[in-house]
Amino acid sequence: MLRFRPLWKFTALMLPLFLGCIALGVWQVERLQWKLALIAQVNRNFHSPPVPVEQLLGVGVDAAAQYRRVRLSGRFDYTKESYVFTTAGEGVPAYHVLTPFVLDGGQTLLVDRGVVPERLRDPHTRPTGQLNGIRHIVGVWRVPESPGWFTPGPNLAKRIWYARDVQGISQADHIRLAAPVVIEADAAPNPGGWPKGGQTVVIFRNEHLQYAITWFGLAAVVLGGWLAFHISRGRVGSG
Repeated sequence: MLRFRPLWKFTALMLPLFLGCIALGVWQVERLQWKLALIAQVNRNFHSPPVPVEQLLGVGVDAAAQYRRVRLSGRFDYTKESYVFTTAGEGVPAYHVLTPFVLDGGQTLLVDRGVVPERLRDPHTRPTGQLNGIRHIVGVWRVPESPGWFTPGPNLAKRIWYARDVQGISQADHIRLAAPVVIEADAAPNPGGWPKGGQTVVIFRNEHLQYAITWFGLAAVVLGGWLAFHISRGRVGSG
């Protein structure tokens, strides 16, 4: 007959560690299911036919609209163009060109027209790309991330920002946006080749399964250590 006489003080120490590892593993499994559902939704949105942008104006920051392709018709307002710092290959400085776009109905949205190298940030260096008149464009509906604690402040004199701070840009330029989003222009080429659109990236890190395995593995280690300790102390045996 197997006898087991647990050491209660040691058990009281190890039990919270074991339960904590199990809880974190379960949480990572839940996060995995959430991430898989998010990826599936984004892929559906991104590969669906574009819809009129007016169809999404009422949803604002609703996550279900993220990465939905939209059609816009209106005019660019180049007088309030802003530039968001980024890096191209090998860390070379570049800028996203954010331009207010006045829809046919009079509402305004920010359009990320694409990327330009540092030498072409000044719009006077790429005049053929400044498209006047009514434009019909297709883009991706995005709710950009808010600036972080360590995001540098903007250089308002040069209209350079270090995050796509929709609220900050609209306030600085006294723009009333129809929705707090950025429309990322597709890869349709602009005259002169710049800005270069089609910069939307649909890649999500999904390491929740590895994290779950790690936490459940640690739970097994804690349990194994607890049993081994009792065996070494002769607390487990037959008799």
